Amino acid sequence: MTGLADATPFSGDGSGTAVRRPGGRTARVRAEVLSAVEEELAEHGYDALTIDGVAARSGVHRTTIYRRWKTVDGLLVDLLEAGRDDTWAPADTGSLLTDLVALNREVRSALTGSASPAEGRADSADAPAGTTVTTAVIAASFRSPAAAEALSRFWEDRYRRSGTIITRAIDRGELPADTDADRVLMAATSPLYHQFILRRAPMTLAEADHWARATAAAATAGLYRRT
Repeated sequence: MTGLADATPFSGDGSGTAVRRPGGRTARVRAEVLSAVEEELAEHGYDALTIDGVAARSGVHRTTIYRRWKTVDGLLVDLLEAGRDDTWAPADTGSLLTDLVALNREVRSALTGSASPAEGRADSADAPAGTTVTTAVIAASFRSPAAAEALSRFWEDRYRRSGTIITRAIDRGELPADTDADRVLMAATSPLYHQFILRRAPMTLAEADHWARATAAAATAGLYRRT
């Protein structure tokens, strides 16, 4: 897992992988620290997240971490900001249906911790790392105003980028011009988050594809027009 963008919504480079922008030593230190934050969240949750734990896992001196991030909330906020610092864009497959299928497969891949959008540990009894990190970040957002604001910015960014799926479909004549992009995206992807995070239950690839197909059919019929 290369960062929060791989563990949460609308992630990857069109094939399930978010590509980070290159950088020098400062960028490498940041990447090491934020990777450690993500791993600590996956293993221990927000309540047990400490600067000392992040320092031990990352190999970056705690003084450096205190100087740059100051607090645990500072680390969490930067993790969320880093989730927006990639080159991800939704796959352009040529149709609304297949674009939504590709998107749901990426979301499922991220939440199951699978390297491939077409795979995923559908029947695992244990919570995958992607689900655990996402749950921890959402929980933290209810207790940290700074984390809540950062999470809101992250979601806004992912919805904005994913909205190109709807724009392309409108341009192809598949959807009415006044289709509400956010409503379409929520309809397609929300069942995955409900299943994995709220119900703590698996979802098969076929089920993820079903929600993409159902949403594409409803959108094509004009059910998601702006009101």
